[in-house]
Amino acid sequence: EVFRELIFKMSSTHVIKNSEAIISIEARGFIFGAAISMHACKPMIVARKPEKLPGDLIKENYNLEYGKSSLSIQKEALKKYNNFAIVDDLLATGGTIKCVDNLIKKSGKEVSGCLTVIELVNLKGRNQFNFDVESMLKL
Repeated sequence: EVFRELIFKMSSTHVIKNSEAIISIEARGFIFGAAISMHACKPMIVARKPEKLPGDLIKENYNLEYGKSSLSIQKEALKKYNNFAIVDDLLATGGTIKCVDNLIKKSGKEVSGCLTVIELVNLKGRNQFNFDVESMLKL
């Protein structure tokens, strides 16, 4: 019941309404992105960790608190759409969301906003973005 209410609320945000498609970040972002995609009737594209996707990819590296990683998106998946909502479970320092933002910009597309379940406000991750950030729970 709580999950259903959360998805209903997230699907109704202007970040989702103003986007053509949703990009979910591996792995927990997939749980929320898939449900929001279905409820909002918007296509979902995945941003995955290294070596997980086939085909022609765009890739971006980012720093973690404990090292480095990268995310990839299939170029073909982005072709039909011009603006995207990024969906993830948590906004902390903003590294993974910034990585996806950079991937989208590399493709000549736009991020219309970001939607997360939880935001750790003291880490000020949202301050680096020039798009709307909505979080359902701010801690």
